[in-house]
Amino acid sequence: MNVGRREIWLANLDPVLGREIRKTRPVVVVNSDSIDALPIRLVAPITEWKDYFSRNIWHVKLEPNLTNGLTKLSVVDTLQLRGIDTLRFVRKLGKVSPEVMRAIVVAIAGVIQY
Repeated sequence: MNVGRREIWLANLDPVLGREIRKTRPVVVVNSDSIDALPIRLVAPITEWKDYFSRNIWHVKLEPNLTNGLTKLSVVDTLQLRGIDTLRFVRKLGKVSPEVMRAIVVAIAGVIQY
């Protein structure tokens, strides 16, 4: 399956443990397209926006639009990055802009104190 960086896909994230984000939900692919030795992609889950997320450096707000394919105000949760097999991808929804991808990279750098 061809799954690229910046793309938003519906992905089946179950099973999970504890407070991990669960069920079938949108994710954004964050790994480099040059890393494709295995059918694994590093993703950040997307969930519904809550106002209190604005104080967290690891949350990147996403406005819904025709390019990203989202239908409601959402947030990328870079604290919950995970590698998933491409078999978990259900269907492509859209893509984030280069500017949003830069914000996601900055949030990841903040999480790992890079």
